[in-house]
Amino acid sequence: MPKRKIADVKIRPALPFVFALLVVLSAACSGGSSSKTSPSPAGNDPTAASTRVSTPGSEAGVPVIRREDGLSTTDIVDKLAPSIVRVQTEGATLDIFGRTTPGGGVGTGVIIDTAGHIVTNNHVVTVGSGNRPADRITVTLSDQRTASATIVGRDQATDLAVLKIEVDNLVPASFGDGANLHVGQDVVAIGFALDLKGGPTVTRGVLSAKGRTIDEQPYTINDAIQTDAGINPGNSGGPLVDAHGDVIGINTAIIKGAQSIGFSISVALVQPTVRDLIDRGKIDRAYLGVGTVDVTASIAKNFNLPVDKGIAVTVVGTGTPAESAGLRQNDVIVKIDGQEVGNNGSLLAVLAKRHAGDIVPIEFYRGTDLRTLNVKLDARPGE
Repeated sequence: MPKRKIADVKIRPALPFVFALLVVLSAACSGGSSSKTSPSPAGNDPTAASTRVSTPGSEAGVPVIRREDGLSTTDIVDKLAPSIVRVQTEGATLDIFGRTTPGGGVGTGVIIDTAGHIVTNNHVVTVGSGNRPADRITVTLSDQRTASATIVGRDQATDLAVLKIEVDNLVPASFGDGANLHVGQDVVAIGFALDLKGGPTVTRGVLSAKGRTIDEQPYTINDAIQTDAGINPGNSGGPLVDAHGDVIGINTAIIKGAQSIGFSISVALVQPTVRDLIDRGKIDRAYLGVGTVDVTASIAKNFNLPVDKGIAVTVVGTGTPAESAGLRQNDVIVKIDGQEVGNNGSLLAVLAKRHAGDIVPIEFYRGTDLRTLNVKLDARPGE
């Protein structure tokens, strides 16, 4: 699995321009043998597998798992177990000498409806270093039934995929409210870490931070959840759940060499992406075509900007919707489609709700003048 990077949004071009990234991520992917590039050996690193258990009442104002306002960890596992599946993949890749090499791996998936749809990570169902789908995908349910799975749709940018199996008596997971998450609340991660024999591995921790952005081509995952619940290779595609046993994220990556820092794709991004994949088989993602940097108070002071919140345009791509509409380098965008954009993550979140061909107003400063123009969004290149 190719290495990935993460940073709080600093420079996030929508085009393949050079941008600054700070720390290295590895996908929390296949726990079994695989021909994929190996992620950081989290399974052999005690810091990557460590978890934190909050003591009820130990931190004033921090939500904790208690009987009276949620479920015990045991109850959460009992609730979720029928909805968690092992995803095994098989495929062939070419080595550096052009020889065919069998490969595969193991990840985790979550049943989302009784029709047999399962959400997982895109990188779980790909083989090799590119984006080629696995030749064969087998799903094992909690009652040990197995079924061949087909790919309904997958989106490399958000690292999400939807599978489908033809099996009766499925138990779908329940999903939480992505807008009602609190830093410090207890969470539980469930998945087939390291492809260990038997049932899934359960780890517990807290929601460490919200609003993280994973942005290194080909990934653009905004509003990601950071957690210290142990996430290891094989956990990819598995759920991060709250105290009520509701899924609030899909586990996707860990920071290489860090201590207990993992990331999940927020349910706020998972749900609309999954709907589009089921309905259309792909994501018709809107595209603006700018490189940007977040405006901070210090940047505003140093460059004499009229506002201390927004995103400054560093690059306008040739032939892009932004260029056609008249955006220029050094413009500072403060609103798009009527919504404030305080950082590039919020810009990506707005664009994720729009499609190619949509016309949206953009409010921006050029120098000290506040201006508005309409942009006709296009399809993202390569999609």
